[in-house]
Amino acid sequence: MDINQLFDVKDKVVLVTGGGRGIGLMIATGFVSAGAKVYISSRTATVCDKVAEELTSQGPGQCISIPADLSSLEECRRLAQELSKREDHLDVIVNNSGTNYNESVEDYPDDAFQKVLNLNLTRIFSLSQACLPLLKSKASADAPSRIINIGSIDGLRAPPQTTFAYSASKSGLHHLTRHLASVLADDHILCNTIAPGAFRSKMMKATLDAFEEVIKSKIPVGRIGTPEDIAGTVLFLSSRAGQYVTGATIVVDGGVLVSKL
Repeated sequence: MDINQLFDVKDKVVLVTGGGRGIGLMIATGFVSAGAKVYISSRTATVCDKVAEELTSQGPGQCISIPADLSSLEECRRLAQELSKREDHLDVIVNNSGTNYNESVEDYPDDAFQKVLNLNLTRIFSLSQACLPLLKSKASADAPSRIINIGSIDGLRAPPQTTFAYSASKSGLHHLTRHLASVLADDHILCNTIAPGAFRSKMMKATLDAFEEVIKSKIPVGRIGTPEDIAGTVLFLSSRAGQYVTGATIVVDGGVLVSKL
């Protein structure tokens, strides 16, 4: 056993959606710091371009921006086509882009529900589907490709907020991942979900600004998640260390789901 190679992702080709902010940025930073070649994509081109430049300057890996509106089927397909012009394979796709909406059950609007389901679930399938030729290209039993979907602990519990579409979309994503894992194993593609708890992201900012101490008091380890927590989990799943894991949902929440509180 070569321990030095166990968590190695150097020179892997990776796509991280929503890689310009929050959890996506944490993940992209982890990959670049480990020497991978990372493509990031999100709707805001200025953010994507700036982050790519900053991460590449930090190295030792490389970060490249391909902005896209991932709520659009056509844009998902265009992103895959752009990747295929630059790369002959893709080792890892991290589907992290997502959105949320909070409203009472009586007033929750249909268009908001559909918007959340579309980006958080439907288009993750669409983009993964469009990237299959790249994922299959060099995948083998000894070097499988990976699809890593970013779910949520709110897909495993009824959350305290009235974010009905979000929790439904994340629960659906967890099961979609298991289904894909069962189908794509023969193509040497491993599919897993990470279900994060509280991290410092754009989506969590308002909640943390208002209730951080209350939230921390309900987390058994007593703190908010850090970039190392999420990046470390993704690097494990992307490396030789995680090569026997597929169809799993890995909870990274500091113990919230098992808390007695």
